[in-house]
Amino acid sequence: MTAPQVTRPSEKYDFAKPRRLTRDRMRTIGAIHERVMRGFEAWLFGRVRGQIEIDFPQVDVISFGEFTSQLPTPCAAYAFEVIDTGGQQGVVEVGADFSTLLVDRFFGGMGEPQKIERALSPIERLAVRLVVEKLLSLLADAWRDYVPLEFALRSFESLPIMVRGLQKEEPVLVSILAIVVDGFASEVHIAIPISVLGEFFTARDTRRVSEMSGTDAERVVTRNLAESSIRSTHIEIAARLPDFNAPIKSLLELYVGAVLPTGIPVTTPLDVSVAEQNRFHAVPGRIGPRLAIRLIDAALSPIVNADL
Repeated sequence: MTAPQVTRPSEKYDFAKPRRLTRDRMRTIGAIHERVMRGFEAWLFGRVRGQIEIDFPQVDVISFGEFTSQLPTPCAAYAFEVIDTGGQQGVVEVGADFSTLLVDRFFGGMGEPQKIERALSPIERLAVRLVVEKLLSLLADAWRDYVPLEFALRSFESLPIMVRGLQKEEPVLVSILAIVVDGFASEVHIAIPISVLGEFFTARDTRRVSEMSGTDAERVVTRNLAESSIRSTHIEIAARLPDFNAPIKSLLELYVGAVLPTGIPVTTPLDVSVAEQNRFHAVPGRIGPRLAIRLIDAALSPIVNADL
């Protein structure tokens, strides 16, 4: 007698959005979040004064628009910048249940908290922000072996439609932490742009491509073709003056051909962006009849936490 065969239902595959999470990557991401969970659990234990269990049940790659559309209203979404990535931003959504618990325990409560059906007040936001900052610090430490990351909180939003930072179609790695404190269950959602994790998602593919086969002559031809293709690629470069203020009256009087005085000295360094990422400082100049710029140093992103 033969055992009945187990059939799995067919799944649709979107070739426009190929899966990025292979089994190897899932195992690695699981190990990264295991490290985050253990550190987060130990840090929370002495602050919420209760029994804590944290699990990592789900991770997926979806668009930023899909992520924001799934957030509740009101939400507790803390936007953070990934330093030195040209302003790329992610989001930590704490959730009403967990934020309610944190506010209750941080301000002396010990019972089952009443769910907050409103946006967090400024004082409550600051209390929850301490937890988000610790979570981001643990995430950065856990990812450091694969991708060097540094996060800085930038803003808070209570309405999903107001959560900004990326284009709707941009892919993000969404991780969910399931948290149970004294039987009170909640979730924390973390969205990190795939673009800042490029080294993690492409490292294996890059190693595979580097192993060229064929004779020495064939490898030289392949290298020359690849180099020619790269050199012919066009990348947008923009040089812009620093921000300046102008009175509304001057703006209303503008016309085609008008000159608007900026008050900025001609020796002021320009900000140079490559593919919309701030990369260099430069000074203006000329090469014959053409305008030009001369690069003087690399731009460094300021690591400053904005007040929420």
